[in-house]
Amino acid sequence: MKNALPSTIRTLPLDILLTQHYCCVGNSMIPECDSSGNLPPGIHCATWAELEVRFGTDAHRKRLLAGLKLALQSLKIAGCETAFVDGSFVSQSDFPADFDVCWDMTHVDLPTLYAAEPVLFDFRNRRAAQKAKFSGELFPSQQPANSLGQTFLDFFQQDKNTGQPKGIVAVDLGSLQ
Repeated sequence: MKNALPSTIRTLPLDILLTQHYCCVGNSMIPECDSSGNLPPGIHCATWAELEVRFGTDAHRKRLLAGLKLALQSLKIAGCETAFVDGSFVSQSDFPADFDVCWDMTHVDLPTLYAAEPVLFDFRNRRAAQKAKFSGELFPSQQPANSLGQTFLDFFQQDKNTGQPKGIVAVDLGSLQ
């Protein structure tokens, strides 16, 4: 059947889906990056407009934002309320290669999401289909990101080069037009 969910999504453990929580730090303003070029540790809440203003600083970043918005619109249609943006896109990088996102599965209707955007379920070939369509990668936040069982939400809050804590941006999809 065309819209059948992939087996990796159909078999998600219920306790993982229902127990992920997070807390935003500070107010809704995205802070400046620290001396390492990352956001200060924590989850920084923002609207779509705030993300655009803070990180849509040139034509390249605006192209990345357009791809991100396309993906987030599909997630919103399926009931997703929050997506967490990570990577060089939310850093001081002059030319981020892409964006990395994990999305909260709590209220997501997976069959609706699969019907709206099956590419979000395609993790083959290092997520080549996602990168081609959206210019970035998207993962369910409650799923394991590594062999240690660390969720993507936790994994994204750690600098991959130093292991030190860093910040990410939680985008309220209700603010997405």
